[in-house]
Amino acid sequence: VAASAKIGKDVSIGAFCVVGENAEIGDGAVIEAQATIGRGVSVGAGTRIESGVRIGAYTRIGARVHILPNAVIGADGFGFIPVDGKIEKIPQIGNVVIEDDVEIGAGTCIDRARFSSTRIGKGTKIDNLVQIGHNCVIGKYCFVCGQAGMAGSSTVGDYVTLAGQAGLSGHIKIGDRATVGAQCGVLGDVEPGATVLDSPAIPVALAKRLMVLKMRLPDMFARLKAVEKQLSR
Repeated sequence: VAASAKIGKDVSIGAFCVVGENAEIGDGAVIEAQATIGRGVSVGAGTRIESGVRIGAYTRIGARVHILPNAVIGADGFGFIPVDGKIEKIPQIGNVVIEDDVEIGAGTCIDRARFSSTRIGKGTKIDNLVQIGHNCVIGKYCFVCGQAGMAGSSTVGDYVTLAGQAGLSGHIKIGDRATVGAQCGVLGDVEPGATVLDSPAIPVALAKRLMVLKMRLPDMFARLKAVEKQLSR
């Protein structure tokens, strides 16, 4: 624990933890074994950070947040640019802000912003093995299910559900109370309250019609072959 770190009352810090310079740990927080809290990080009161979690520099974590094992918050975003036939890294100098009452699942990665902040809104629940890219913003009280992914600078409104393995392209917006179905690939904005399925994403009513038609394709193909056979005589 760095000498410049500020540790609140009734804080529990497990074995082999690292708490960096100028970090602040709020009252009643629990930091389990082998967690790393980077320099300048603030952890709110009553937050629980489980074993193996890595919190990058200057991350801001609110009160009563629960971060499950081996999540990585505040690592560099995936920012690169081609220069003279090579690939150069773009510095990622922003941070991550986690608001109150958020839960973050095991093995989830939330990247720091290139500039400003990657932000997770109050009360949002994020499952295991989720990837949230740099400069993404998730609103309050959202569900983000396992293996979902958000490319950089995508924005999710309030009360949104991203089902398992949903993927969002970068620089798009998902409106409030929208639902993105499992394995859905979203390439453009989704209107508030809409439900989309399939890849690329389409409205749920159209997706269901296409599913029905797809199930009929073997029979339709057999009938077409029969017609072709008759015509060839």
